[in-house]
Amino acid sequence: ICKVWDMSMDEDVALFLQEFNAPDIFMGVFAKSKCPRLTEICVGILGNMACFQDICMSISKDENLGQVLLQRLCDSDSPTLLETSRLLLTCLSQPEVANVWVERIRENPSVYDCVCFIMSSSTNVDLLVKVGEVVDKLFDLDEELMLNWIKNGTCQSVGPSVDDSPEELPDFKIVPCILEAAKQVRSDNPEGLDVYMHILQLLTTVDEGIQAIVQAPDGGKETWSLLYDLVCQELCQPDDPPIIVQEQKTVLASILSVLSAMFASQTEQEYTRMRKNMPLIGSLIRILQYMEGCGKRAADNSKESEQEETGRTEINEEDFHLKILKDICCELLSNMLQELTKENTLEGLHQGHLNEQTCSCAFQNLLPLYFASVESFLEVLREADQTLADNLEKRFPSLKVHT
Repeated sequence: ICKVWDMSMDEDVALFLQEFNAPDIFMGVFAKSKCPRLTEICVGILGNMACFQDICMSISKDENLGQVLLQRLCDSDSPTLLETSRLLLTCLSQPEVANVWVERIRENPSVYDCVCFIMSSSTNVDLLVKVGEVVDKLFDLDEELMLNWIKNGTCQSVGPSVDDSPEELPDFKIVPCILEAAKQVRSDNPEGLDVYMHILQLLTTVDEGIQAIVQAPDGGKETWSLLYDLVCQELCQPDDPPIIVQEQKTVLASILSVLSAMFASQTEQEYTRMRKNMPLIGSLIRILQYMEGCGKRAADNSKESEQEETGRTEINEEDFHLKILKDICCELLSNMLQELTKENTLEGLHQGHLNEQTCSCAFQNLLPLYFASVESFLEVLREADQTLADNLEKRFPSLKVHT
């Protein structure tokens, strides 16, 4: 049957298996088999078969099979959970049947419990990444389902019997589960970290999601600390080449978007106090500096390509994502600069996060859209370092006119 699993990636073999009612045979396996490997393989074969549109539609429309497959999410076997998640992601990625699965999952409260249980307790990175991709896809497809999961505790349904855990699951909340999974994948799987950061970003697209983040028992401190560490300690570091911002643009955009939403809604929280966040301002400016470096390189490449191929005006997808990152970065930076005091600014100057070069980069990117923020910061900077403020005014004459 392992050979059948490999062969089922071929469309002709998949159609042959469907013709001979393989899904019904697998239903019998799920009901009776005590062998985890056999269950894993059967789900895996269905996952391969679902890659083909007509077969995927047939599998998806079978209500009994759909319910049985969702029950597999409560399995205690990690490889089976991985194949089940892969199958679900394949189906959710097919526009013709995605709504069928969204509706089925919405009507099945145990899916929420099982997914949260996996995210909060599994140490299997591959499984966490795939489950994260399923959640990300679900939230992207259906805001109502996302809202339900944000508000959900647990329905006290019968949960997975993993390692003699009790059948009644704890009262899961979605944000701590996402954070736990993100911590597990952050070192081993950059793509997985990207997925979980995007899930957090999707939560911030609705007020209820932001509230779920900032009204956790710790007031959002754990979320802020994780994202702060990622930006200040791991991503886009001083010893990285500027081109790293191209590689990390999507995960950085997600992280900064969440930080921006939290900062805007939690300015009274201790963790958003500016005396603790000067390194974050330094990191935001470094990201902008790296993007300027990438922009110059892109402009040079663009000139070369124009010489080779005139008349072609396509919007580069990479440039589009970098623009999104720049917009998010500038918004957060402008909000943070407005909160700086003289003492914060002196600390930033002393630590090297603020100097003529970094301030010039910040002003270059923030003006003219965030003029008020820059003007406010310049007033504070004048108290902390008159010479630096005067030099910046000379470099940016529009500021001098207004002051």
